[in-house]
Amino acid sequence: MAIPGNFLSPTTETIDPGTSGWTAKLNATLSLGSGGRTGGDGCLIVKSVAAGEAQARTVSQYPVTVGETYEAFADAAGATVPERIGIQWLDAAAAELSITWSPVTAAAAATWHRIAVGGVAPLGAVTARVILSSMTPAAGNVIQFFENIYLGLPQRFAKNLLSFNAEQMLQDNSAWTVESNATLSRTVPVFSWSVNWYYSGGPMLTMTVTAAGNASVLCAERPSVVAGREYLAYAYINPPTSGSTVWAELRFYNAAGAQIQATRSTVAAPATGAYRQIASAVAPAAAVTASIALGITGASAAQVVRFDGVVVKERTSATTNSLPNDNVVLFADSGFEQGVGAWTTSSGVAALARSTPWGGQAYSDSYSLTVTSSTATASVLRSGSYKVTGGVNWRVGSAFKRVGGGWTLTVGIRWFNASSTLISTTTSSSAALPSDGLWYTILDDQAAPASAVTAQLEFTLTATSASSTLQVDSVSLRQVKPQSEVTADDTTGSIDIVMRELTAGAPITLYRVTADGTRALVRGSDGLIDQVPLVSDEFHAEDYEAPLGVAVYYQAEIRSTTTGMVITYRKTSTVTLAAGSRLLVWLKDPLEPQRNVRLMARDPLPTLTRDIEEGVNRVLGRRNSVILTGVRAGVTGELGVFTRTADEKAGLDWLLDPGHVVFVQASPASGWRDLYASVGAVPDTPDPDPDSGWDEWTLPLTEVDRPTGGQSGSADRLWSDIRVENATWGDVLRKYATWFDVLLNRPREGG
Repeated sequence: MAIPGNFLSPTTETIDPGTSGWTAKLNATLSLGSGGRTGGDGCLIVKSVAAGEAQARTVSQYPVTVGETYEAFADAAGATVPERIGIQWLDAAAAELSITWSPVTAAAAATWHRIAVGGVAPLGAVTARVILSSMTPAAGNVIQFFENIYLGLPQRFAKNLLSFNAEQMLQDNSAWTVESNATLSRTVPVFSWSVNWYYSGGPMLTMTVTAAGNASVLCAERPSVVAGREYLAYAYINPPTSGSTVWAELRFYNAAGAQIQATRSTVAAPATGAYRQIASAVAPAAAVTASIALGITGASAAQVVRFDGVVVKERTSATTNSLPNDNVVLFADSGFEQGVGAWTTSSGVAALARSTPWGGQAYSDSYSLTVTSSTATASVLRSGSYKVTGGVNWRVGSAFKRVGGGWTLTVGIRWFNASSTLISTTTSSSAALPSDGLWYTILDDQAAPASAVTAQLEFTLTATSASSTLQVDSVSLRQVKPQSEVTADDTTGSIDIVMRELTAGAPITLYRVTADGTRALVRGSDGLIDQVPLVSDEFHAEDYEAPLGVAVYYQAEIRSTTTGMVITYRKTSTVTLAAGSRLLVWLKDPLEPQRNVRLMARDPLPTLTRDIEEGVNRVLGRRNSVILTGVRAGVTGELGVFTRTADEKAGLDWLLDPGHVVFVQASPASGWRDLYASVGAVPDTPDPDPDSGWDEWTLPLTEVDRPTGGQSGSADRLWSDIRVENATWGDVLRKYATWFDVLLNRPREGG
């Protein structure tokens, strides 16, 4: 895939399928090489003709704006000599004004490594070219390789409050100052970066320790911050040895420029590569600006520490992206990048530590929390306290990895009111981690009490054997819509089911389950919901056939579109439709629930009978007959109901008009068994009840099988409602994001 924002064409960038985007500029011949890594095999070979610097340039010129900053980078390799990269600035006549060069790579290297330069388009510049340079062959036929080449606006870390020059040092080191015991320069060490990583590489800020002891540098920039908000500061740090104590420190300053808080994060370096180290903190009350310091503790004289990709930013949903953060767990307590955060062992023997070394155990970023239990016992871990909104759904989650022994666990939330008094504790069901070496994410939706203002996470971790070890990472607490919601509507005798975060296109099967484990498929628009493809990641159903006065829950199975195996189980909370009076009966049309009607029944409800066909044969000389029978039929009988108003009479007429199967329900207290029935001949004129004055109807019922057709419409959300609520279709489009939102009557915020 092309580098985002690249002025160069894909062919010029990747050297695939050829070298047509390049031409020799100085002492060079060009050809197509192999071994490229940008998706094709091609790369650019620059071969020296004689001794001296050899250069290649782009054939094309690319428009630039005077005063704008631009960046050029490439991946290079060459076993004999190092290289550099430049931006050639051209005037309107295509004459060269100047060239902005990168420093020369510190050494020749046959492995791919990054070279980069940044510069401001000078006065008179109209276009620019990229120049690649081999530095400096002692003779002809010295080969240098280049690919993955970019020219364009600077590739920046998202939301960085520092300038481009402070972030990547591709122009100079003027954004940095020595704080103690060091000198500053820029060097280009040989580092390999991922082919699609565009935010580091090339010149690095280089700190050389003057005398044995501590040394540090400080960014001279002071970007503004807002007190009470959480910020991150990070940098890629190249330590002199794996045992060096190198660090990044986030600092806050007040209006007078005095430092009022510093939070340090130390690298547990596994070797001498470049390691991103993150410090995080909430800006204190008096904070106005922030900065970042980088340094080493206990260094030897002349030791060198290098830095690149330096960032100070307000926390986002992930370290390098720009999406807003919705996780109320502080970064230090969530990712464990600078220690164990505010986590403590409330009870039990579990010991807590940050994992080591860098990158050894991490689900996200570079570290995790290491939990060790010396005995096969339970330990309770508790976090810090975080602000929450009461009365809404929250999702607690974390990633867990079993490293040794065995573990079962629950994730819970302790809810506190404004007086910091514990209101209640909610918790997930217990889960066992099945195997070593794999990360498992556990998410659980838990509702906050109405008066909750803060929350504390509580993980109960049970070691099932002595000397068990567990890693914990990416801890989160987010206010979200529940993955599953069920709502009983007693006015329509229905249960509303909503499931979210599903796999669009995958087939779903939805069951209604009672306490004894009996399962029944729920009806949808296309029939019973049995492996019905999901049209989106959100699913909605209305169940008009749920029993009255009986607790039920709903279970969904989502299957893989390729293997047919169940890939997701989803279970709702328990919900119960009110049983109502024992003399009220629901007469429902399973296929068209808008026809449903609830009526008063004659007391007592009838006792139905089950007929059977039989033949009686008298045998001469025998006392008893020989009886031949068929299968006993379903129930039959007559149900007496009353219509007390004109609306009830019209409702009964509308229900019976299409001749559909009717689902008859009554309170369990009445002794009635819910059944599907065909309604026989009904008199056109009812019998008036002499006592109440109500119209009495006799409905002949014959039990039939449950219909399998699809459900059309809704009992409580009709097009007439949409017409009344909105003046025009334009109003509907402005009010709702999707037709699904129209069905659920879920307008946009402020809609």
